[in-house]
Amino acid sequence: MKKKFKETILWKVIKNKYFIVCFSFLLIILFFDENNLLVIRSLKHDVAELNNTIDTMRQGIYQDSLQAERLKYNLDSIERYGRENYYMKRENEDVFVVSRKSNK
Repeated sequence: MKKKFKETILWKVIKNKYFIVCFSFLLIILFFDENNLLVIRSLKHDVAELNNTIDTMRQGIYQDSLQAERLKYNLDSIERYGRENYYMKRENEDVFVVSRKSNK
């Protein structure tokens, strides 16, 4: 014979007042609280993005410190840096700047 749902063990557990209180508490904490699961997930995503940004910045700092060391001791590097970044030129010399236009 089939048992009615009200006679099963599951119904007895669901009907238990301690189960109802614990289940309600878990629902409130996991979904309706100020620090619910969605907020925690988005914060973890933000932390991961910030860690990637930190790694990128550290790599940039390392590259800049190498460039600074080269510019500190080598006059040819200083001249090359000035020509490439600031379009400096020697006397009696013409500088042509060629740039590509993007098709956007």
